[in-house]
Amino acid sequence: MIEKDVVKTLNQFLKGQYMGIHAYEHHIQKLTDPKMKREFQRIQQDHKNHALKVAERIQNLGGVPVDDEGLIGSVQGYFGQFMIPDTTVGIIESSLKGEGYYGIQVSEEIVKGDLDPESRQLIEEILDKDREHVQFLQNLVR
Repeated sequence: MIEKDVVKTLNQFLKGQYMGIHAYEHHIQKLTDPKMKREFQRIQQDHKNHALKVAERIQNLGGVPVDDEGLIGSVQGYFGQFMIPDTTVGIIESSLKGEGYYGIQVSEEIVKGDLDPESRQLIEEILDKDREHVQFLQNLVR
């Protein structure tokens, strides 16, 4: 395994974290319930912390971390903000889809191969936290 490949994989994962941060920003702006806003801000803060940890790991491997979601992620985020529902339940369901599909499934595909043990452990910890977010959002919908 070459460190360059690990850095590339981690940067792909990091782009996804930035997509999550921005998606939660759009959701938070639409929420009117202060308690719900705080919960979404808490999840968003987790994603920000995850992004910092991944960026630090990339630097420790001698790489340069990306600082945004990239062009494709940016375009998706731009159009996605217009598709956010207006109801709290709709916003929760939208977040659940994003967290479950993009946050976990796509991330798992990205990190399948090129990771050293320390990077793999970091990503697994992040994905475990994302699974907690999914569980929390599922409980809100019920």
